[in-house]
Amino acid sequence: MKISKQARRDAKELFRAAQNNGVLDEERVRVAVNELIAQKPRGYAAILTQLERLVRLDIARRNARIESVVPLDGALEGSLKAALTRRYGPGLQFSFGVNPALIAGMRVQVGSDVYDGSVRARLDALQDNFSAT
Repeated sequence: MKISKQARRDAKELFRAAQNNGVLDEERVRVAVNELIAQKPRGYAAILTQLERLVRLDIARRNARIESVVPLDGALEGSLKAALTRRYGPGLQFSFGVNPALIAGMRVQVGSDVYDGSVRARLDALQDNFSAT
């Protein structure tokens, strides 16, 4: 379905109104959606579709996944959380995992940004260089 410029603007306005200090407030989104459904303005389905897209993108952008070969200690987890919060702002949801396939190092993914400092990534890049020549 093609979404009109007006529906995009309206959805963006609702999205901004649903934020509290730059962080999406779930309750505000719920209220905005309920009001929109109750009022049923022209093109409200397109507005809801665009708003859903904006919310999904924001949720993905606010998830930080950190993988390492061994479990990280509390001090390192804390410093990683602080550094990522400085970089991406408040409201990040952190998840830490163990991935032995990395061989050594760590891989951090925040939204679509990936920081891969693992030995596996370096070996793959080296293999690609040799394959290209």
